[in-house]
Amino acid sequence: MNPVVVDQSVQAKLRSVDEVELCDESGRKIGHFLSEGLYRRLVYDWANAQISNEELERRRQQPGGCTLAEIWARLQQS
Repeated sequence: MNPVVVDQSVQAKLRSVDEVELCDESGRKIGHFLSEGLYRRLVYDWANAQISNEELERRRQQPGGCTLAEIWARLQQS
């Protein structure tokens, strides 16, 4: 994601909202702003919706896998 630096007046406007629609001078929509807290909550909720707790537990109980050290060693070989 490319950062865009905003001036103090825009920062002040954005601090007081969780989400806002951004428009150009003619009123045409150019994007959406989500506060850091709302963005994190949406990403977390999306991730939780992708897999159930039961499936996570089933996968945790499966034998196999490898340690982080083994993963690093394999990556260094490639």
